[in-house]
Amino acid sequence: MSYHASVALQGAVYQCLRDDPALSALVGDAVFDAMPIEPPSGVYLSLGPEAMRGVHDSAGSVARHDFVVSVLAGTEEGAGFRAVKEAAAAACTALEGAQMELGQTRLAGLWLVKSRARRVGNGAERRVDLTFRAVIDLN
Repeated sequence: MSYHASVALQGAVYQCLRDDPALSALVGDAVFDAMPIEPPSGVYLSLGPEAMRGVHDSAGSVARHDFVVSVLAGTEEGAGFRAVKEAAAAACTALEGAQMELGQTRLAGLWLVKSRARRVGNGAERRVDLTFRAVIDLN
């Protein structure tokens, strides 16, 4: 099992989120693969942890990637979860409908597995973690 599909998937997810017009209307260009030293103001997205598992059978090989996209807002977004949840919904729509090019591999499916909304920091900051599953055909 090779981990090489992970690099292509991460790049495709990042580009898909950056290029989506509905998401851009909500967060501008505040989509990060590597977080800046100072957190941005307003609502922003960050690519997070990923776990990969390979599956081999008589039909071939696939890689199952579970990855997190976090939608966050600092204390200046004190109106509650609305803005964060709107951006999370736009991110879901963008990713679940995407046709992603992954080089020598093929994206067989991508869907939302779970989400978690919570207050963080001193309770005034908001965060939604979206866990997606991508299945990549390695044949």
